[in-house]
Amino acid sequence: MCHVFSGIPQAEYEGETRSVRLGGHATSIRLETMYWSVLEELAASQHMTLPRFLTVLYDEVLELHGEARNFASLLRCACLKHAQASGRAQAGRVLVAA
Repeated sequence: MCHVFSGIPQAEYEGETRSVRLGGHATSIRLETMYWSVLEELAASQHMTLPRFLTVLYDEVLELHGEARNFASLLRCACLKHAQASGRAQAGRVLVAA
């Protein structure tokens, strides 16, 4: 079973830094390449570019919490939440098809 995880191509878990503008300030976010891919999918599913998606998410976090501590961690957690939701939706489709 571990080969499922250990066999992930190294390029997918290497860090990648991207420059973005959040709250009117230029900043850099470093995430593993796989997270950037998921975030791009999430943005597309919302009919947004990735920079726009990140800006909207950042603004919503500020509105809800007054600050956006550790935004990179929030992005990773958002990707995991998306994966969980996708897994439940996929399981529901399998049950309906059966």
